[in-house]
Amino acid sequence: MRKFIIIWLGQLASMLGSEMTNFAITIWAWSVTQQATPLSFILFFTQTPKVIAALFAGVLVDRLNRQKLMMVGDLLAGCSTIAILFLFLGDRLEIWHLYFTAAVNGLFGSLQGLAYSASLSSIVPKQHYTRATALNSVRMSGAYILAPALAGTLYPIIGLTGILVIDIITFIIAVSTLSIVRIPQFRQNPVIRHSNLKQDLTLGFRYLLQHPGLLAILIFFLLENLIENINFAILPAMILARSGNDSTTWGRLLTSFGIGGVLGAATLSIWGGFKRRIHGILLGSAIWKLGLIVLSLTRTTSVKIGAALTCGFCSPFPDSSNQAIWMSKVKPDLQGRVFAARDLIAQIAIPLGAAIAGPLADRFFEPAMRKGGSLAPIFGGLFGTQIGAGMALAIALFSSCGFLLALGGYAFPSLREVEKRIADHESEMQTSNNIWR
Repeated sequence: MRKFIIIWLGQLASMLGSEMTNFAITIWAWSVTQQATPLSFILFFTQTPKVIAALFAGVLVDRLNRQKLMMVGDLLAGCSTIAILFLFLGDRLEIWHLYFTAAVNGLFGSLQGLAYSASLSSIVPKQHYTRATALNSVRMSGAYILAPALAGTLYPIIGLTGILVIDIITFIIAVSTLSIVRIPQFRQNPVIRHSNLKQDLTLGFRYLLQHPGLLAILIFFLLENLIENINFAILPAMILARSGNDSTTWGRLLTSFGIGGVLGAATLSIWGGFKRRIHGILLGSAIWKLGLIVLSLTRTTSVKIGAALTCGFCSPFPDSSNQAIWMSKVKPDLQGRVFAARDLIAQIAIPLGAAIAGPLADRFFEPAMRKGGSLAPIFGGLFGTQIGAGMALAIALFSSCGFLLALGGYAFPSLREVEKRIADHESEMQTSNNIWR
């Protein structure tokens, strides 16, 4: 796994810098607007290009050099950070600039991420798929640990300018690590290699229709993504509002999420996960939502940190288990297009959740939970009636729906038995030929 580790380290540095920038931008945007809507719209503009990119990114990833695509994705995403830096230095940075650069990051980050995930099966042995995906969770969680701590400490000293400079340096590190390794290029099936553009663009969707179990997982994550992104679009605003704009509290919670994530991912890396990976998806999702419910209800800092640790610990289980299933079932030379079709469907809910979360919080839940509001007599005893109470109620309600959805997944055989019903990709050669006809 030497090549994987080298690339992983570069991507860790890049993500650390990006999360430091995201933390600093969140504090800056909240201080300027004092509303949840701009924060949720940043997420909306980050995620929408990913849905658009999924239409063609799979074809590019399966036909072009994946290593070069990853380098281009990192470089162009880095350029958007440079643009923010120059706008800020010129005292011309506005909220809409963040929407635009978020869209650029989302588009090229999606292309880079798809090329990265589709490359894993060519550099990681099959028996280590779950461990590799767990290490990717360590990368994400590690960034969540270090980024808030570093950004929270450095922001008062070096400001947004210094944070952006650090982010640019980490992009350079990521590209440098990609340049010193060689990612093997797969040998395509001749039937696939001579396909036309229409076949390329529709292959992933036809593959999903031929595999109802994978489609069932996809529908589950579509609904989970909607719930999760409504929650996380308003979570920073909720925490800042209920803590008196204390960025330290938000930083501590992000760090707690990250520590829990590292512990959970390390557990997966050592243990290897459930023998039936579907348990990692459903149980991990259920416990994760319970943690968010507690986080929305409590006013005690220690309980908030405990809930964040629990959420973080469970967060690698659904994603790592899900990715391991797809890597095992889908042939490597089809993964770009199939994963792109998967991401297109699953990610439709992400910008939708981000788009409705802020306005829903600012225009309905927050006014309804103030004194005299329609929901205050019902839920005021649990959440209070101060600023942030409406957002806390929204998170609790949507998380409860996610909890019931996760446990309810066991009632559907196509989802519960997906690993038994679909053969691993070593026996899928004939199927991959048939979907072209």
